Amino acid sequence: MARPPSINEADLIDLLVKVFREKGVEGTAIGDLSAATGLQRASLYHRFPDGKEGMADAVLTEVGKRFLWILAPMREDPDVTLGVAETAKRLGQFYGAGALSCVLDTMTLAGTPERIRDHARLLAKTWIDAMAEAAQRAGRRPDEAMRAARDVFLRIEGSLVLARVLGDNDAFAETVALMPSLLAPAESPARS
Repeated sequence: MARPPSINEADLIDLLVKVFREKGVEGTAIGDLSAATGLQRASLYHRFPDGKEGMADAVLTEVGKRFLWILAPMREDPDVTLGVAETAKRLGQFYGAGALSCVLDTMTLAGTPERIRDHARLLAKTWIDAMAEAAQRAGRRPDEAMRAARDVFLRIEGSLVLARVLGDNDAFAETVALMPSLLAPAESPARS
């Protein structure tokens, strides 16, 4: 009879997310992952035959699922401003109010395999496109909507760097609070 896993899949992925979020792919050693999860290296390789790259891919797959949940209100709420506000709230939770590094950033540091970098790029593009779609629904022209979405993305990523470097989470809090007005300004008339 097979021995049951000593950690369930969801908890395992959460622990792997924490390590890769802090160290990136290249900076993470199998020993780091073993220590974080409490699993022996052989157990990790049994679950992830592709090793560290397979674990990184599993982490980004899970982050992608979380992003779909985070972005859903912005995409689905008929009231764009309310939807963006809920997405901003969820982003704040995902990033620990600015205290947690961006996994998309750390997973694309130098030395990361191209397949993993492509996965992270796809997630970033999905996020930016969702913001641009919301901005268009709020009445912005497509080019303005994309500029606004990229600006919000840059502000969020920059505020996470600021928080990591200076220990100041205020810029992150301000940025997520401003998301509705940056993407769906109240004064923005609908345009065709």
